[in-house]
Amino acid sequence: MRRWPVLAFVLVGLAAMPVSGQTAFRSRCGAGVEAGERAGSVFLPAGTLFCPLAADPKAASTFASYVRGDFATLANAPAGTNTNIAVVGIAYGIGLLRISAAGEGIGFQFGAEGAVFAQFNLDAPSFDLINADYLVGLPLTFRMAGFSARLRVYHQSSHLGDEYLLSQHPERINLSFESAELILSQEMGPLRLYAGGESTFRRVPSSAAARLGHAGLELRPASFGAGRLVAALDVKLVDDGDWKAAWSARAGIEIARLPGSGGPSRVVSLLAHYYDGAAPYGQFYRQNIRFYGVGLHFSL
Repeated sequence: MRRWPVLAFVLVGLAAMPVSGQTAFRSRCGAGVEAGERAGSVFLPAGTLFCPLAADPKAASTFASYVRGDFATLANAPAGTNTNIAVVGIAYGIGLLRISAAGEGIGFQFGAEGAVFAQFNLDAPSFDLINADYLVGLPLTFRMAGFSARLRVYHQSSHLGDEYLLSQHPERINLSFESAELILSQEMGPLRLYAGGESTFRRVPSSAAARLGHAGLELRPASFGAGRLVAALDVKLVDDGDWKAAWSARAGIEIARLPGSGGPSRVVSLLAHYYDGAAPYGQFYRQNIRFYGVGLHFSL
């Protein structure tokens, strides 16, 4: 189960291959920089070098989703009972400094990002807030044509909602951790592959997973006007004494505004979602859940 580092080395090898037309490269997943910021050092730059992971439930993105599935622990429902949940994310990232070579496809960027993810029980009379996860990160990203990488240190803390605490009286877990993450990504035409992992260096409780492997793929096979099809699969292997897999799949349509200058695009996506594995919602990380649904995602 520890084969994910092998894929990471494969991606590095692909990145080292010569890329023709490098300065004309345009990422299908939405990365880009302003025309006047493609060389030298830029303070507070516009755009991004590393695309968000389309199927990662913890990607720092803004979205609103409806999902239905077996959330027995979250909703205090009998096992096997389907529950309706709303999942909302609000995120913002800013570039602090970018250093680029003469070619528009090469550069480093340091930034900061923050996100809040919340889950609401739609079957409760007042749509009770179940859990909220707060994430703050400092990503260092790199791009060379189709190859990109993200080295990120981030903090996450999780908190149960008041209505949920009053009605369910759960065993509360004071989940909080800092983690170092590395993701390598390679784009080859309509296909994007990525792999990496992360390791926590402070975690409460100490029984929380110390490491995880992370890999996935994205496919954008066809475009029609401003729209394009997208399908993505994200897999995380969590080391909590044994390596367990969590699967996340999304597919749908992206509507993108692509500036003629080749700058960063603005993307709105309508995506169907399926998930099976350890709950990505902090307070419930020890529980397995399975759900399906649909969401509206924004990359602006």
